[in-house]
Amino acid sequence: MLKIRRIVVPTDFSADAAHAYEVATDLAGLLGAEITLLHCYQINPGGISPYGIVLPEKIDQELRDAALSQLDGWREKAAGDGVTVQTRLMSVAPSLGIASCVKELGADLIVMGTRGLSGIQHVLLGSVAERTVRTATCPVLTVKAPDAE
Repeated sequence: MLKIRRIVVPTDFSADAAHAYEVATDLAGLLGAEITLLHCYQINPGGISPYGIVLPEKIDQELRDAALSQLDGWREKAAGDGVTVQTRLMSVAPSLGIASCVKELGADLIVMGTRGLSGIQHVLLGSVAERTVRTATCPVLTVKAPDAE
């Protein structure tokens, strides 16, 4: 029987991700599991080809600080419910970061929102959720957020 001890919850801080986090928190509480809340972002403070634009390193630090603040807020909310939550911040493509985090932690489950990229980006790249489901080494629970009314 599958024992769920470690749950990875990737987030982009959207409403869909927040709903998936709520589901993961409920599951973790029922199963006595811990959560690792993961946010991945990509930015290259050096040169950006082919445009030759150079972004100041300050932008990267500001993004990290803002993301860490968001992660801490979400972690504190779950801690109030008695769930142990670790946070991870990675400067890498989300699908690569999720795979790396799952492998490093030996995670038993990934819980994530279903909402992916839209429009032409989705057609060309696919969504992070789809890619994760196809390549994950553990079960993936995709959660569709209720539609806003």
